[in-house]
Amino acid sequence: MINILDYGAVGDGKTDNTSCIQAALDAAGEQCCSVFVPAGRFLTSTLKVPSYCGIVGQPSWGYRTPGGSILELNDAEASCLIDVSYRFGITISGLCLEGRGLGSQVHGICLNQESFGVHGEESTLLIDGCRINDFSGNGVLLNRAWCFSIRHSMISHNGGDGIWLRGWDGFILDNWLSGNKRAGFGAYEENASVTFTANRVEWNFTAGIVVHGGDHYVINNNFFDRHGGPAIDLTDRDGVPSSQITVTGNILYRNGKPDRCGDGLYDSSHIRCSNAEGVVITSNVCQAFKDDSTCPVADGASPDWGIVISKLNNAIIKDNILHHGYKKELMVDLGDHKGTVVIKDNIGSLYTEAAPHAEPVNAS
Repeated sequence: MINILDYGAVGDGKTDNTSCIQAALDAAGEQCCSVFVPAGRFLTSTLKVPSYCGIVGQPSWGYRTPGGSILELNDAEASCLIDVSYRFGITISGLCLEGRGLGSQVHGICLNQESFGVHGEESTLLIDGCRINDFSGNGVLLNRAWCFSIRHSMISHNGGDGIWLRGWDGFILDNWLSGNKRAGFGAYEENASVTFTANRVEWNFTAGIVVHGGDHYVINNNFFDRHGGPAIDLTDRDGVPSSQITVTGNILYRNGKPDRCGDGLYDSSHIRCSNAEGVVITSNVCQAFKDDSTCPVADGASPDWGIVISKLNNAIIKDNILHHGYKKELMVDLGDHKGTVVIKDNIGSLYTEAAPHAEPVNAS
């Protein structure tokens, strides 16, 4: 393993280390080995990681405080901090990446390609144990990625989405996706085959997870909390429906936060699913509530609606519970379905501060 200190890097929070760290990465590229970033605060511009290399650090960061091996952006004109475009087999582990809000649309980790790889080669990108915070763009931008895994990381308070995906064959497991100015996870171009499991997705300004025309998703056992829009937002992409998706066993709590909620149709909801086929939404638990009491200005309870559906084709919406789960309606069925659509055994009750134990409603 190559140590960046051996190439002259200084983690004093003052020195520009771009050339030193890049030299270490280039040397690692010749050996197909990893670069070690010790504890310290290393200022740098864009770093390009060679194929079949790792850049690894000592992960000792906290939710609110950077720590351990810190790579801190010092260039507002940069496109990103770590660039893995047109590269394969890269591991990024144990790093604290700080964007400082510099520039416009500067991403934390960026894979940005015009194709899905030379001769169809898989990206095989692994991001593990990283804190990716306060970039003016997306925390992680994957534009035409194929085969990737993001695990045990916190991707937070970025100017775009926490994770922006155009690609497929991915695992997103056991992460915090918190406080991003768009969604925690957003897939607006072609996207497919993602396992999204055991994540805490919270306080993002639009939705928790947005899928436009994606297929073959597993969205299960996540905790979605206090988004500006729906926790889960599934729809089409230019007429291509979202399809073959299972949404199971999630907690959806106080979504549609009023002071962040947009003016889109039924933005104030837990789940919004339209123009989708082959979808199962079952065994999810939803509750309405207000901001934490510790917020400087506490916002009111939300959402207005529980589950909103339209234009489905062969779908099952059943066995979801919304106890104190909504302020207006449990289920909004806008119709225009095709095939067989099963909607039953979804139960719950209105949230009201005056009557928190309202009579239950069965909206099957």
